[in-house]
Amino acid sequence: MGSKGWILLVGILLAILHQDFWLWDDGSVLFGFLPIGLGYHAAYSIVVALYWWWVVRAVWPADSETSDDEAAP
Repeated sequence: MGSKGWILLVGILLAILHQDFWLWDDGSVLFGFLPIGLGYHAAYSIVVALYWWWVVRAVWPADSETSDDEAAP
């Protein structure tokens, strides 16, 4: 499986994990003040930000680093 296949697979997994139905009725708190659902989504947001960094690094074309001056005829 190439990197684009892994990107798709991880993206689908993250979409499934975004639906945190297992925490809807959980009244637990983290650190004595943070609801568990909010803590989960904070951690999830960090993971998704890292995922998108990986996606951009994997699929961004290497030759697109030319400046406007170099691209002008």
